[in-house]
Amino acid sequence: MEDLAVVVLAAGQGTRMKSKLPKVLHPVAGLPMIQYSLDSAKALSAQKPVMVIGHGAEMIREALGAEAEYVYQAQRLGTGHALLQARQAVEGKAPLVLSLYGDMPLLTLETLRQLVERQRQSGAAVTMLTCLSDDSMAFGRVIRDDQGRVRQVVEEVDCTPEQKLIKELNCGIYCWRAEWLWPNLPKIGLSRKGEYYLTDMIEMAVRDGQQVESIVLDDVRQVIGINKRTQLAWAEKVIRDRIREALMDSGVTMIDPDTTYIDATVQVAQDTTIYPNCHLLGATQVGEDCIIGPNSLIRDSQIGQRCQIISSVVEEAVIEDEVRMGPFAHVRPGAHLERGVHMGNFGEVKNSRIGAGTVISHFSYIGDATVGRGVNIGAGAVTCNYDGQRKHPTVIDDGAFIGSGAKLVAPLRIGRGAIVGAGAVVTHDVPPETVVYGVPAREKGQGAP
Repeated sequence: MEDLAVVVLAAGQGTRMKSKLPKVLHPVAGLPMIQYSLDSAKALSAQKPVMVIGHGAEMIREALGAEAEYVYQAQRLGTGHALLQARQAVEGKAPLVLSLYGDMPLLTLETLRQLVERQRQSGAAVTMLTCLSDDSMAFGRVIRDDQGRVRQVVEEVDCTPEQKLIKELNCGIYCWRAEWLWPNLPKIGLSRKGEYYLTDMIEMAVRDGQQVESIVLDDVRQVIGINKRTQLAWAEKVIRDRIREALMDSGVTMIDPDTTYIDATVQVAQDTTIYPNCHLLGATQVGEDCIIGPNSLIRDSQIGQRCQIISSVVEEAVIEDEVRMGPFAHVRPGAHLERGVHMGNFGEVKNSRIGAGTVISHFSYIGDATVGRGVNIGAGAVTCNYDGQRKHPTVIDDGAFIGSGAKLVAPLRIGRGAIVGAGAVVTHDVPPETVVYGVPAREKGQGAP
């Protein structure tokens, strides 16, 4: 929508988090908490969101890159002062301005759409988001007249005992008519705390004879800001509940949702079943009809269809259709397992491509290797890829057979259809259709029997 500009306020230090990391960069379900506000901003407006930053500014810029236009607030003098810093970047670009915070990851896109639409239809000076709650959460109180019209917002520190009994709270999320906002924002007076409260704009609009609209939010959880680690953990649970519910509604089975941990960035196709104690993290995609877990961790990986990953770890890897692994397999970064590969328990693959239909038996290690189709790698076989200084490649061509306990000392090539006997230590290339065995390995018929 071209008629809307979005400003995200994210300059606060977040001292109660007790962290070197800026508060808004703390992750919630695999994303920095501020990413939720940015994603909503991008869904609401075609214009790049403007982010007001202060504490940890360089870390925020580095983490988010070009997703926002940044404005620096050198002195943190309150919410009104923060929004004023965005004036030059925003004024004249849109008739409506939505201002929200970077530490409210639970606020939904649907709620923000309703707020903006109310403002669009009413033409008010401002439409504000409020909620009803027995817990004040240190929010300001919404003061209404006898006809139910909003007259002012009083910050909790300034409330009288009677005002503190009011249950309607100001959430700090506003959609403004830009032509009224920008000339009046500099008129906010300094509070007793030495800050400029954005809430003072409500009373200013009323005195100016302007209309003030509001939307009362039913789900107060959406507007709980994250100021300490306990709130961070609580927000994580709420977001993960939403993720699990959405996936189950789309056709994914979870045996025990409460012990299934899925990041907001993960995609899972229908008819896949996820067993307890599984973690699906980062940019992971899982295809249809898979069985995941129990006790599996998959991070930043692509999983094809009809795969079985049992009690295993998969990191930054590509797993094609009908792969079976586990229990206790470990697929490390750079691995690519083609269709129908089978990995036994305690097998490990790193930075290697494994051809279709290959079997990697238990206790085997394959690193920095290219393995062909239909290869059999016996139990305990190892590619010895590291000489203490450098990594070296191993190539195993189609149809080769690597016996149990064999050691393949790279750099090395095992030819098509070759057979490496159990326990052999191979230090030289093996020609196709050749049998080698022994320590060091030698061709059958050469040397000792």
